[in-house]
Amino acid sequence: MNSPKKLVEIDNINVILGGNCVIDQVSLNIQAGEIVTLIGPNGAGKSTLIRAILGLLKPSSGKIKTAPGLRIGYMPQRLQMDRTIPLNVQRFLNVWRTRNSISIKTALKHVSAEHLAMRPMQEISGGELQRILLARALLRNPQLLVLDEPVQGVDMQGQTELYQLIHEIRNLYHCAVLMVSHDLHLVMSSTDRVICMNHHICCSGHPESVSNDPAYQELFGKEAVESIALYAHHHDHSHDDTGKVVDHSEHLHG
Repeated sequence: MNSPKKLVEIDNINVILGGNCVIDQVSLNIQAGEIVTLIGPNGAGKSTLIRAILGLLKPSSGKIKTAPGLRIGYMPQRLQMDRTIPLNVQRFLNVWRTRNSISIKTALKHVSAEHLAMRPMQEISGGELQRILLARALLRNPQLLVLDEPVQGVDMQGQTELYQLIHEIRNLYHCAVLMVSHDLHLVMSSTDRVICMNHHICCSGHPESVSNDPAYQELFGKEAVESIALYAHHHDHSHDDTGKVVDHSEHLHG
């Protein structure tokens, strides 16, 4: 069986900004079709690593290699725009279209936001804005979808819906997803692999193994660990060593 294609290979990179080591000897790979989530406290270097992967920032040392012609769709943590400009959703998305883009209608359909096409950008809610930004990222028909805090400013129900949507988009586009989050509890059911960062990589693996790692517990504290334990108690499935879901229905009904 062929191993999954590597879309991104990061080899021992360091990023020094303003005399501070923001990223310290980080190495990781992102493979086709997987969902990888970067977690860590504020200032841990997560967004800096994203910028380096996108080619917006050059590592001080080490190498980042991407697959030839890799199409990346990017959803930023925040959108800076003049709210006084009369711009509806369709016109906003049209700014980002290229010759090889998928249609705006298709992108909006895939994020369940077709009804927002003619809505002024000034009138959409936080959750709706995140869907529009996700649609913008899909215009490139991405092989890798990079999402920096994709549920920023969204209520709890909206967060759950967005993470489920991201999972569905991965399956629809057969793309890899690299997400940034600060909360392992929120992403446990929506990711294959977690990488816990605090300038360096503290630990990595499938979500449940990371939550039991002493490095994670030291970084996030007792309260975070207990919230994960509560989640795991209500979890209706488990994972193998690669993070894939193990179906126990055969044992229950056999």
